[in-house]
Amino acid sequence: MARTRWLTETALLTALITVTGWVKLPGILPGTEFQLSAPLAVAICAVFGFGKYITAGMLSSVIGLLLGSQNLLHILIAMVFRLTVGGMLAVFGTSWPVVTLAGPAGSILARVVLGGILGQAAVPLIIAALPGMVYTAAAAWPLTRLLARVKMQAERVAVHAVHR
Repeated sequence: MARTRWLTETALLTALITVTGWVKLPGILPGTEFQLSAPLAVAICAVFGFGKYITAGMLSSVIGLLLGSQNLLHILIAMVFRLTVGGMLAVFGTSWPVVTLAGPAGSILARVVLGGILGQAAVPLIIAALPGMVYTAAAAWPLTRLLARVKMQAERVAVHAVHR
């Protein structure tokens, strides 16, 4: 039963990350768009734990690669973001300040790595990502609370169904 639940939750989280990764809110300037999967990814890590989060994220990247919506550079940058977020939440916990700052920290480190790979200054990349970082910081905690309530309700339903 537990294995089926883990597989189902991971598949659902993978689908959520994948679909929200395709949805971007446009920015005023090119390169300043906001990807909806960033705050959701932080919330998933906070609520479901690093193992399920990183597994769902890697599966989402494989799906994106197979569908042609991502390349290896996208996946590398996403993994830097994921490892930074996961590391922060693992080390500092899931309080609202940590959840709020984990996404922007992951974005900053991902931009630093991207700048290094491209041989470009990271500061312009970070500046372009600032609006998205603000959105991520603002949305991560409410999404974490929402996912925690959904998970708690799902667990109640599962326990109730088993006892019947």
